[in-house]
Amino acid sequence: MQTSKFKSLFNFAVINKNCIRTATETGTATRKDKIKPWKEIPGPPSLPFLGQLHHFMPGGAFSDMRDPLTTMRLIETYGPIIRLDSMFGKRPLMFLSDPESVELVLRSESSYPIRPGFDSLEYYRKVYRKRKGIKFHATGLLSDHGEVWQEFRSIVNPVMLQPKTIKLYTTVLDEVAQDMIKRMRSNRDENYMITKELDKEMNLWALESIGTVALGCRLNCLEPNLSTDSPEWKLIQCVHELFTTANQIDFIPSLWRLIPTPLYNKVMKAYEKHENLTKYFIKKGKDNMKNKSDTEKAVLEKLLEINEEAAHIMASDMLFAGVDTASNTVIATLYLLAQNQKKQDKLREEIMSKSERKPYLRACIKESLRLMPVVAGNARRTTKVFHILGYEVPKGVDIIFAHREMSMMEKYFPRANEYIPERWIAAKDDPLHYGKAHPFVYVPFGFGARACIGRRIAELEMETFVARLIENFQVYWFGPPPKTVQHSLNYIKGPYNFVFKDIK
Repeated sequence: MQTSKFKSLFNFAVINKNCIRTATETGTATRKDKIKPWKEIPGPPSLPFLGQLHHFMPGGAFSDMRDPLTTMRLIETYGPIIRLDSMFGKRPLMFLSDPESVELVLRSESSYPIRPGFDSLEYYRKVYRKRKGIKFHATGLLSDHGEVWQEFRSIVNPVMLQPKTIKLYTTVLDEVAQDMIKRMRSNRDENYMITKELDKEMNLWALESIGTVALGCRLNCLEPNLSTDSPEWKLIQCVHELFTTANQIDFIPSLWRLIPTPLYNKVMKAYEKHENLTKYFIKKGKDNMKNKSDTEKAVLEKLLEINEEAAHIMASDMLFAGVDTASNTVIATLYLLAQNQKKQDKLREEIMSKSERKPYLRACIKESLRLMPVVAGNARRTTKVFHILGYEVPKGVDIIFAHREMSMMEKYFPRANEYIPERWIAAKDDPLHYGKAHPFVYVPFGFGARACIGRRIAELEMETFVARLIENFQVYWFGPPPKTVQHSLNYIKGPYNFVFKDIK
């Protein structure tokens, strides 16, 4: 596991403690003579004509971005601020692993923060579909910016962020969790191991959970004889394909912005397939509304009463963003609990107490998101000139905040390599208390206006399922740690050497 490899890597001699940490507009900086230009920011050296492209080729510093340790190695080499120049139409990029500078950028952003990351999705929704005669005023929170994004967010916020509203889904999510426990029991062999691919099984649970909340009906993903040709399986496979293949044209230099490459065509077809599949499920949700007897409405139904276009887009995005993220976080949590049996026993004691409040459960998931986050960091596109760590960062630069790497630094989290859920509930005078770390080191759900809108739903979904799992199973792990592969998301790869023994 990646966490076991991080030791004392984090003495950044390159950090000048006297660096200027003040964001300013051009022309208003003090001591401008001491501000160095963009081109002097440390980063992989350039070659004539090729620029920094050779670093993405075999043997280069960025040749294997699937390895989660790559970013840490770059930070060790170049320090807390790293520059990548524009290539093939892709904007200049900067990695930032200084929390004070991260805070500077995030607290100084405009009314319409720009969060880059899914260029191909934005292109598909705003250009590719338009060529096919499909036009929408808005395209979604993942791909919109500016006033259109703000208008869309103002529509969906009341439905997606109200804690009292989200708690209304507790019962139905618990029903899904209990059905998944039954499925897991039936899929175990004589050694108490799951015989089917665990990542796909967790995807089925995640799709059933998010689908129930988004559409208001059960998708029947957990049926024992679910066909591999079913829309449910097709959607899961399509989402996985998008997060892995789109990564290659969104984050790695590619010619697709200049000419339609074969990979570009593949990604566009995958987005189109996802859109058609979600139309099927949205229709299923609408049909269910006609015969619905209970009083609680799903996200789709609530938004349909406000704005039909927003309802369709939000339901589609929930089915896109809510599957692989939740399933990988649960796998990480189970692995870490299996490796730390005393923590697992402590969690089970809290769950068995039947107390309504479960702070340790939430702490266990928080610590998993610190050690094995499903998303490596957040991102922003600069809308003005910044002075960061003594360098001038121009407008139009995409900044990647390296939260995963900062969260593994001993100077921010003591015993950073250890799974210690207690740090999230410890007293303030405890040396392990999370509050001793800079607040912008660990930001798993983003910050500000563009923070993850599905956070409350995701937390309830994962907490409900993990609680049922630990209530029913003693979870063990044998063999070497799993490998994490970095795409748009961090995927935990098999073999999944879990053992799920019944609690007697």
